[in-house]
Amino acid sequence: MPNDKLAGDVPRGDSAGFIKYFPNDFKSGFLVFLIALPLCLGISLACGFPPIAGIFTAIIGAVLSPFISNSELTIKGPAAGLIVIAIGCVQDFGGDGMTGGWTESDMAAYRAAIAVGVAAGAIQIVFGLFRGGILGEFFPASVVHGMLAAIGVIIIVKQIPFALGVSAGGEPLEMLREIPHYLMEANPAIAAIGVVSLLIMFLWPLLAERVTVLKKIPAPVVVLLCAIPMGMAFDLLHEHSYTLQGHKYQLSEQYLVKMPDKVFGMFNDIAFPEFSVLGQPKAWKWILMFFIIGSLESVLSAKAIDLLDPWKRKTKMNRDLIAIGVGNLCASMVGGLPMISEIVRSKANIDNGAKTRFANFWHGVFLLACVALIPFYLHRIPLAALAAMLIYTGYRLAHPNEFIHVYRIGKEQLAIFVTTLVVVLATDLLVGVAVGIMLKMVIHLANGVSLRSLFKPYIEVQEINDNTSVILARESAVFSNWLPFRRQIEQIGLIQKRNLVIDVSGTKLIDHSVMEKLEEVQRDFEQEGLTFEIRGLNLLESFSDNVYATRKRRPRMMRRVALTLESERIAQVEARLSEFGASIFSSVPCSSSEVNSLIRIELICSQKTCESLLEYVRQEVLTEPNVHACVDSIEIIQRESRDA
Repeated sequence: MPNDKLAGDVPRGDSAGFIKYFPNDFKSGFLVFLIALPLCLGISLACGFPPIAGIFTAIIGAVLSPFISNSELTIKGPAAGLIVIAIGCVQDFGGDGMTGGWTESDMAAYRAAIAVGVAAGAIQIVFGLFRGGILGEFFPASVVHGMLAAIGVIIIVKQIPFALGVSAGGEPLEMLREIPHYLMEANPAIAAIGVVSLLIMFLWPLLAERVTVLKKIPAPVVVLLCAIPMGMAFDLLHEHSYTLQGHKYQLSEQYLVKMPDKVFGMFNDIAFPEFSVLGQPKAWKWILMFFIIGSLESVLSAKAIDLLDPWKRKTKMNRDLIAIGVGNLCASMVGGLPMISEIVRSKANIDNGAKTRFANFWHGVFLLACVALIPFYLHRIPLAALAAMLIYTGYRLAHPNEFIHVYRIGKEQLAIFVTTLVVVLATDLLVGVAVGIMLKMVIHLANGVSLRSLFKPYIEVQEINDNTSVILARESAVFSNWLPFRRQIEQIGLIQKRNLVIDVSGTKLIDHSVMEKLEEVQRDFEQEGLTFEIRGLNLLESFSDNVYATRKRRPRMMRRVALTLESERIAQVEARLSEFGASIFSSVPCSSSEVNSLIRIELICSQKTCESLLEYVRQEVLTEPNVHACVDSIEIIQRESRDA
């Protein structure tokens, strides 16, 4: 635990914090810069933008966001999650992602894409001003994870040709089928750089776990330390050819990152948007995708980093969304990529000991100094090395553990996850997310959720005492009606500063997303020194053993046991029934029986009680004449208590 926390001194990114925590933030900013530099270049190239565009974004995000957002530890910059949208936008406007070199059509598509970025940034600002930061609360967790996994697969497929030195393009599924062809057509020298870089990205973390001192050296830095000398050994700076096993291969600067060739040359690469494209309907499709996916990823990343923050400082999501919007607008105005609160660099920021938001600022200063003063050294970075880094990033997004994790939550969640993933690969992000959401709604309806409660929560508020209120939830608590439900929780609890009890005993279904959200809200209440209790979950049946699994009200299955025996045994049997926990039963004479001394005992009990009772009956009761027993299963429907 940090010493500052022990002392009760929570670091703040104000003027005093800038000076007090300068050593920590400066050091972390430098280490994050080492990770961010190659990733910014690689992400930019993967998006079909000039390499410098990613640097512009990171610098602008680092300089502006610390003074707008209150998020102390997030790093703003380009992210792999937006690659699919950016390259799709560029291709829709006639670019090819520079697979055939930088042409006039690529430049026109690039300028159209940054115009889209400006519009998306403006919408983000408006949404932040109107408290739209809650947008991330709507989307189901399984749909979001499926979307991110699909993005990971697309990144891998798109970057494999670059890692092998092959020119290629096309739709993700088409390129997936062509991977064997790419391997056969690979340029051996470039493929060697790509494979070595990829091995380092996968093996370095494993090695660092065994050798602690290696954890301080980021894997991307090791990749550059190996890939740059390999590129120099292959003399990639000069155009030439070589022959291997009878095949002739070409090598040249096209396999290196294109960067300015002089000090401050970066300013010559500033590009301005072509706003006329905003009059085209297709531009607004991409604006919507940039806005929704970018905002969603940013909010989710900021929330994740808040959980990792040693001081548990809470980001104001509306304010952070404004910061992202301003950053996107300004970055796009000079030719930069869209930005978000980036999770990998933010996690590295925490691990490197950052205390305030100025670590983000210093990482941008280092990027600016590097690109402005020594761009010709960055030109030596092989594209294959950057592609390897992105392949590793894509693998982490689509890691096999994601499938296992979702399956453990519930089979229905895996169906939503896989459906979203497949549809995104076959179509695009927006369609995939929409199909995933619709499938989740269909599953809810099939599970008994009424159409009227799909978007409207049915809740009743009662006061227990001066400090505590209870919210009685009825019908359903699902992702699509969570926003008004959450507003009610925040209004009563966090704004009025009251303890809160959520009684879900009257609901028919609580889905996986709401189960996760309720835990987040519980943490918010704990930070405010308030209590937040959930009652009634024990009355709902969980779809799996996972704590976040969907829960549904099902009829209670019980056993009905009927015994017919001689009247002289009735007292003994009734005493034993009480021992088994069956305290409520009926005893009536069998009037229609030829044997007038027979008594019929009937009771309803649980499966466990029934098994114990039948064992006793077999051993001690059925041995006598005129004794019969029958058992059947029944469903119990009862009105649950509303007492708080």
